[in-house]
Order: sequence, then C-alpha cells, then structure tokens
Amino acid sequence: MNAPLGVVLAGGLATRMGGGDKGLLRLGDRPLIGHVIDRLAPECAALAINANGDPARWDIPDLRGLPVLPDSVADHAGPLAGVLAGLDWAASLGADSIVTVAADTPFCPRDLVTRLRAQAGAQGLCLAASPDATGRLQRHPTAGLWPTRLREDLRAALTGGLRKMVQWTDRHAGSVAAFDSQPVDPFFNVNTPQDLALANRLSALA
Repeated sequence: MNAPLGVVLAGGLATRMGGGDKGLLRLGDRPLIGHVIDRLAPECAALAINANGDPARWDIPDLRGLPVLPDSVADHAGPLAGVLAGLDWAASLGADSIVTVAADTPFCPRDLVTRLRAQAGAQGLCLAASPDATGRLQRHPTAGLWPTRLREDLRAALTGGLRKMVQWTDRHAGSVAAFDSQPVDPFFNVNTPQDLALANRLSALA
C-alpha cells in the first residue's frame, strides 16, 4: 500500500471565532494550519487543503502552494463533504486512501498516519481517538484514514442528508487508533479566542 495523500480540513465556518478561517490564525509565528502541515507532510505522498470560497487566501508561504479543494457537495455539508472532496482528488491521482486532519488541531501527532494505518484493518477506515477528562476514549472523526473505494458510498450518504461522521464510519465498521492525551491532547482544537490563548501556552509541551 502506497503512502496516503493528506487533506487538511479547513472548510468550517468558524462562527465561535467571529467567522473567517481558523487555520490562518497565528500560533506563535505560524498560522495554525502551518503547524498541521509540518506534522502531517512527512508521512504523506502529497497534501491538499479542503476549503471553500476564494482559494487565493491560502496562497501564503507556509502553505507551500498546496492545491485547494472545495467541497464536492453544496450547502456547507460539514467535514464529511471535505472528506469526499479529498477522496475525489485522491481518486483522480490513483491513490488508495487519504488521511484527514482539521486545520485547527496544531498538535496533531507526528505519527498519525503510521498509527491509523496500523489499526485500519481490512476496511482501511480508521479514526483517531484519545481519552477525555474522565478517561473515556473519545473519537476525533476529522482525524482519520479513508479509503477511496468508499467515495461513491459517501457521496450517496451526503446526498441523502447524512452529516455525522461517526454514523458513516460505523456503517463500514471503521476502527479506532488510540493516542495518549498527556501532556497535551494531540487533538486539542481551537474553537474560541480562549482556546487560541491556551494553545499558545501549551505549544511548549506539545
């Protein structure tokens, strides 16, 4: 199996941040998405960004001229639509799979791809997970390994109104790769200005 392609999901509306692109907010001297790309790129054959609107706003040095993929379905159908856009891109390049990560998770694991692939099983579909404050394993569906062979099934599900990522992965017996949440949860995501301030404090530990 060849190395998967990487897709950074940046299509959210960021309403709790007052709109705009969360991935372009600064963490230290870099945009959030720049940190994600640095961690994901070494394990992927190629990278792309899933985002809607004018792609020119992503044309900055930190993003290395990566292709920008708009959603394959209309009406801001959520991260599953970004997964489908990535799968369509991967299929056009003859790739077997993609790994997705959200643009607002700057501490994502550097071995994410390796560990997702190790746990994927026969279906080739795997989500990342980490313990929550109670110790219960919580899935992080925007961080996952997705096989291109399921893209038409996903397209049909989205057309039929499905939006919850775990509902679709459960249909296909998706597996889970567990990651430690200490000293920093690698799937900590920036949703509010307070989260961004916390991320700046945590960055020395991640």
